[in-house]
Amino acid sequence: MNGPVAFYGPLKPPDHPVPSGDRRMARALMRALALGGHPVALASRLRSYDGGGDARRQERIRSLGGRLAARLLRRYREMPAAERPCAWLTYHAYHKSPDWLGPEVAAGLGIPYLLAEASFAPKQRNGPWAAGHAAAERAIRAADVVLALTAIDAECLAPLVRPPAELRRLPPFIDPAPYRIAARERTSQRAACAARFGLDVERPWLLAVAMMRADVKRDSYLLLADALARLRNPSWQLLVVGDGPARPEIEAMLATLGQGRVAFAGLVAEEALPGIYAAADLYVWPALREAYGLALLEAQAAGLPVVAGREGGVAEVVADGRGGVLVPPRDPAALAGAVRDLLEHVGRRQALAAGAMAFVEAERGIAHAAAVLAAALAAADSIRARR
Repeated sequence: MNGPVAFYGPLKPPDHPVPSGDRRMARALMRALALGGHPVALASRLRSYDGGGDARRQERIRSLGGRLAARLLRRYREMPAAERPCAWLTYHAYHKSPDWLGPEVAAGLGIPYLLAEASFAPKQRNGPWAAGHAAAERAIRAADVVLALTAIDAECLAPLVRPPAELRRLPPFIDPAPYRIAARERTSQRAACAARFGLDVERPWLLAVAMMRADVKRDSYLLLADALARLRNPSWQLLVVGDGPARPEIEAMLATLGQGRVAFAGLVAEEALPGIYAAADLYVWPALREAYGLALLEAQAAGLPVVAGREGGVAEVVADGRGGVLVPPRDPAALAGAVRDLLEHVGRRQALAAGAMAFVEAERGIAHAAAVLAAALAAADSIRARR
């Protein structure tokens, strides 16, 4: 397979200014493709996302998508053959952000079409996103290879992926290198964080990294506050990294934990995150309706054990008993109990820290993902040739 892979993220382009797990995963996919020997070209920055179920807006996006697809086809056909995309990969298409570009362009060029982290929700068939639902279904059925990041997604996608197309697993992943480096510098990273955020280096630090939106993120923060209020040990401090429209409400709910207990870092540049993970003692997150949670992987890569709720795809990224502890979902008492246990038993926390780093390095690292993607591209090329 020669030529670049055209990459498209209909929910959010990889260079979008607002940080998120979706943006980090898109960037990681592009790096993994390149690591596997496949140069990547961003096909479009069109956001097809409609969060409100607005039929008129969806129709405008669909129409724009059709025009952009035709324009891309003309542009690609005018390129020298060696510079044209050899395959198209769309990341995170679903009923609220369908792919109006990839199926048309791939079919027009006769190249393989791949989907990563597509999802399918039959209950949306007749709802306000009916058009997006139908488009998502068409894209999944048109794909040569569909890459499911979680077992939940794979189960939903399986009925739509018919031979010769293939459904493959690509577990969520990160590049562990910067986190590994930060872990080796824990002492200096801890001193820097203490100075920057007003923390006490002699006290154990809990860490949460999440945007502050008025949705399930806010609900997770509320459950976190409930759980930590049950901890009677007066020594711990909580560092919260994140920002968003719900920040005043979230700050107020966490302020009830007591003066000097919580520090707010606000929005932090991605390159600064490894040092913050490495400086902390325990990552704590309820993970309500979490698709999987890249921050949970990042924490473990830096040697930071995780305590989280076993909900959604969290079990895909946290090795329960190896790199962290998963508790029953939406159970603040269980979350508090697991945190208390690890704060009191330093040896167990250290064992989980070592296990967390080993798990990410061996099973959720970018090298493994690059191999999976290279194999998927080869399979898609063969499937497309047989269609």
